[in-house]
Amino acid sequence: MRTDQAYTGTEELVLAVSLELAAAKWKVALHDGRREKPAVHTVAQPQAAARLQAVLDVIEQQKLKWSLPAGTRVVVSYEAGQDAFWICRALQARAIECHVVDPASIPVERHKRRAKTDRLDVIKLVINLRAWLRGERDRMHVVHVPSPQDEASRQLMRDRGELQKEVMQHRDRMRKLLVTLGCWDEVNHQHFADRLARDEVRCHDGAPLPPELRERLLRECERLALAQHQLAALEKTRQASVPAPARKRSDDLARLKGIGEVGASRLALELFWREFHNRRQVGACVGLVPQPYDSGQSQVDQGISRQGNRRVRALLVEMAWDWIRYQPVSALTQWFNQRTQGTGPNRRARRIAIVAAARRLAIALWRYLKDGVIPEGAQLKSV
Repeated sequence: MRTDQAYTGTEELVLAVSLELAAAKWKVALHDGRREKPAVHTVAQPQAAARLQAVLDVIEQQKLKWSLPAGTRVVVSYEAGQDAFWICRALQARAIECHVVDPASIPVERHKRRAKTDRLDVIKLVINLRAWLRGERDRMHVVHVPSPQDEASRQLMRDRGELQKEVMQHRDRMRKLLVTLGCWDEVNHQHFADRLARDEVRCHDGAPLPPELRERLLRECERLALAQHQLAALEKTRQASVPAPARKRSDDLARLKGIGEVGASRLALELFWREFHNRRQVGACVGLVPQPYDSGQSQVDQGISRQGNRRVRALLVEMAWDWIRYQPVSALTQWFNQRTQGTGPNRRARRIAIVAAARRLAIALWRYLKDGVIPEGAQLKSV
């Protein structure tokens, strides 16, 4: 029984396949558009390669069962998640079309309580895939898959951020432990670990630290030293490890006043490896576009979408503040000053305006890298 109203005898036959991924098992839904319900299978092999091969076997078996031609186009989709893009790359290496879907873009029922199982999810995904292939692009949004090199290069700056965070956490934990005994010693001092090992760190009344606390502090010092050593080693090799295209983008960004080397590297690796077609795509990618709510009598500004990479979004906001400070004659700074003129000590108005400035800055930097157009009024650093 045919239920796909868009299907005709002359339309290209497509076998749509969707995967619902989980650690223990995968659900596989298949639909050719010529029958009422999709076929659903489960694969649960313990190894990744074996499980992927089981999916390919299911596809071939279903093609034989439904008497589909050998050259039938096969399109696979799955939701972006912790499995990232290796499945997509493995399928594409086997000449199978694959799309990674943004989970938040899939429409769901708005009932307070709705049935949700892996089986229902994979069926909904394969139905949305068929509609998307027919041209209904609002059914789901496809994620751009980075190259293996671009995906691996992002770990450089992310690892740097994690190590910096770990260093601060160790120092803060040690300081708080000492405060409980009235010891306000400076844990940031480079000789603190040596003084602690020689038992020279004392309580507020000059008494020695309790042995249990002292041992814990020594372990914290060891972990802190390891994190600092790894951070220093990463800083030495970071620039050399960045691929040449990303290094060029980073160097071009760092030429502008108000943009440092680290911020430029993060933007080059986390954001500008993508190819954008217009400014709207840039703003939407970093989640800095407004989300209005206009329905009936209600007209509310919901703020920005907050979609996309939160690291890049936070970086752009901080970079916008630096831009306002170090690029006072630029058009963006003039725009910001005009919008916040007369607000006085109203910091909330400035915090709202800086978000809009961050979006404009991201678009200006994209145009600068893409077309070589320096942002209006911006100054370059002196060589």
